Amino acid sequence: MLYLFGGIFVVAVGILIFALRGGKPAGQDLLEERIGESVPSSRATKKSKDKSSVIGAAIDRAVKGRGFTQDLSTQLARAGWKVTVGEFIVLSVTIGLGASLLLFLLGRALLIPVGILLGVFGPRIYVGMRKNKRLKTFNGQLGDALNLMVNSLRAGYSVLQAMEVISQEMPQPIAEEFGRVVLEIQLGVNFDVAMGNLLRRMPSADLDLLITAMSVQREVGGNLAEVLDAISFTIRERVRIKGEIKALTAQGKATGTIITILPFALVILISLINPGFIGPLYQEPCGWAMLGVSFVLIVIGYVIIGKITDIEV
Repeated sequence: MLYLFGGIFVVAVGILIFALRGGKPAGQDLLEERIGESVPSSRATKKSKDKSSVIGAAIDRAVKGRGFTQDLSTQLARAGWKVTVGEFIVLSVTIGLGASLLLFLLGRALLIPVGILLGVFGPRIYVGMRKNKRLKTFNGQLGDALNLMVNSLRAGYSVLQAMEVISQEMPQPIAEEFGRVVLEIQLGVNFDVAMGNLLRRMPSADLDLLITAMSVQREVGGNLAEVLDAISFTIRERVRIKGEIKALTAQGKATGTIITILPFALVILISLINPGFIGPLYQEPCGWAMLGVSFVLIVIGYVIIGKITDIEV
């Protein structure tokens, strides 16, 4: 059994290393989905295909068209994690097998399903954390980016040139996202479609407001600089109010986190100090019922505290 797990783990690691070699960014996959087919002779597309690994390409072809593929590709693009769907699957399998092998070597064979679950959900949780952090950073930069766009428009730049200024002068991730919009428009994608793709990658309420205002202005005309200036002020005020609310609710969130973690920490501590004292809690049916009820109540309390401290602006 040990040799079997070891062999599977070595093969998985080899596949992961081979698949990650020369992978293309997830954002580029989304771009090629929209414009790659219309520009088949593009040098950049050919170069990217030449560099992509055989294993990664094979897995991508195998899962292409599946229901989860498009969603996973979008999540990776939103997180800014430069791996393809195939590489992500290989990474998840490798983590699951590695964790299972480690638990087996430590004599915890009963916990092997935990290692498998770690490989299934661990990368997903990491992608979610990266996505939320990136979106939060994007929302924080959007007000300054609009201010820069307004100044560029008043200086005589076009909308596309103003977006290019954002991609050159602003930090990541907003520079990368607006740079991608500029690239799509330069390659022939309709302006509204390109902005819709941006909203797909960055599902922000502030960005949705910006795109709606720009679409209306393109239809009916008017001074775009003044409209964007008003939107920029609104976004900056919203960010300021969110910061104040975050400071006021920090104590409540910390309290909820500590109260949630404390019972688990006490159980682990007592188990290490005096296993015989807490042993009946795991061995008796009454103890199992107590653990189940306690877990449900802890989760309910954490959710309620989270709802109270989560104030929408």
